[in-house]
Amino acid sequence: MDKFVSSWYNDQSLPESYIFPPHERPGKLLVPRCNNVPVIDLSDTRTNLVHQILKASQEFGLFQVVNHGVPPNIMSETMSVFHKFFELPAEDKASLTVYTNDPKRCKLVTSTLDYDREKIHLWRDVLRHPCHPDCIEFWPRKPLRYREVVAACSIEAKKLGLQILELLCEGIGIEHGYFEHELTEDLLLGPNHYPPCPDPSLTLGIPKHFDPDILTILLQEHISGLQVLKDGEWIGVRPIPNAFVVNIGYILQVISNNKLKGAEHRVVTNSSDHRISVVFCMNPAGNSNIEPAKSVVTATNPPLCRGFQFKEFVDNFYSMEGDADLALQPFKL
Repeated sequence: MDKFVSSWYNDQSLPESYIFPPHERPGKLLVPRCNNVPVIDLSDTRTNLVHQILKASQEFGLFQVVNHGVPPNIMSETMSVFHKFFELPAEDKASLTVYTNDPKRCKLVTSTLDYDREKIHLWRDVLRHPCHPDCIEFWPRKPLRYREVVAACSIEAKKLGLQILELLCEGIGIEHGYFEHELTEDLLLGPNHYPPCPDPSLTLGIPKHFDPDILTILLQEHISGLQVLKDGEWIGVRPIPNAFVVNIGYILQVISNNKLKGAEHRVVTNSSDHRISVVFCMNPAGNSNIEPAKSVVTATNPPLCRGFQFKEFVDNFYSMEGDADLALQPFKL
């Protein structure tokens, strides 16, 4: 249990195993919290929403949504439950640290599941578990109401994701209902805990990456940490009360035949505050066939890759240390 960053972060300087190579470090430069990251009011007219979400997905690959219909009390209770979870004593979390290949089981780790083999560790503790109703019996029993609160937020996050996907389909000309069923069958939950760091200029909570999914729905609190790469510059995503951050996943970029843009992003740490973010990843079923949608392929816009199973891409993604472009390479035409 002494691996957990949260159990020793205050006791020592930054260990060598958490220091990134110079070209990957965030450094001490102040990254602006950008007001230009699109914020979309989902109570707007459908015509306006289609236009705004499509524009944001093509220019940034990331945007925030407000007035999305998710009750504020569900959002605040979810964040509260995860604060309480990460504050639990070690013995209450011990059963979640046992390694298992069972996809239904929860996994609580520091850095990544590959901790023992990776060269550099990430400055975070992270819980991972699927949100399917069949898996609830394996979810944590503590803190009180964990299962009730997380189940309610998971349902709302998936509804929100499907709503956004329908608007994107309308914007790029993919048929209604394309992303229902197996293409968004697996919703994966990933709350991250980033404790205060002795030297935030040398390490990262998560390095630069694309999300290897369809869509990511992120609940973040008032503390900054998420940054998106835009035109070669890192910009901070300003936390907005009761907003969700939406990332276009790399698989959605593939299905759109590059009409939509996945967002390259990272997470930086800070020296004073604990930060928690709650991630909902909308994934296809492992055996789903992924290919550019036929309605976006034309003689002048041919398919960029052949079809492949989602699990093939995921295997490549992790064997390539999270490089989505390299993971797609075997399937390109």
